[in-house]
Parts: sequence; C-alpha cells; structure tokens
Amino acid sequence: MWVSKINKEEQNIIDYMVVCVNEFAEKFHVNYKQSFNYLNKHNAIKFLLENYEIEHTLSIDDAIEDLVIIARKNGGYLV
Repeated sequence: MWVSKINKEEQNIIDYMVVCVNEFAEKFHVNYKQSFNYLNKHNAIKFLLENYEIEHTLSIDDAIEDLVIIARKNGGYLV
C-alpha cells in the first residue's frame, strides 16, 4: 500500500481551512458539514485555498468576512 505524507505547509493549509470552516459554522449557527458544503458550493473554499498566503495573515474574523463576501458574490444567501 502506497501512502503519501503531506508536508508541513500542506498540513498548515488544511489546519487553517478547518479552523475557518468551524468558525464560519459557529458564527452562523450551522454544523460543520453545512458550513463546508455552503462555502464549497459558493466558491469560498476555492478562494481560501487560492489566497491562503494572504488570508492566513488576517484575523479569523477578517477571513470569515472575506468568505461571506465571496459566497454572496457567488449566489450565497446564508448571511
């Protein structure tokens, strides 16, 4: 069986994305799965991944606000 290890940077990105999805879920009173599905459907997960280098330097509140903006621009209605 072949198992690939992820490097430290990849683990940091995964950890950051998990935190953002969890914080979004908490802020808008939805569960983690609903949060991820909503953010994924409205391209906010893609945005977060593509802009990780900048987003992870912001506060979590600022990052969540960016996710809200991106989701709204892509048809999101949750907030």
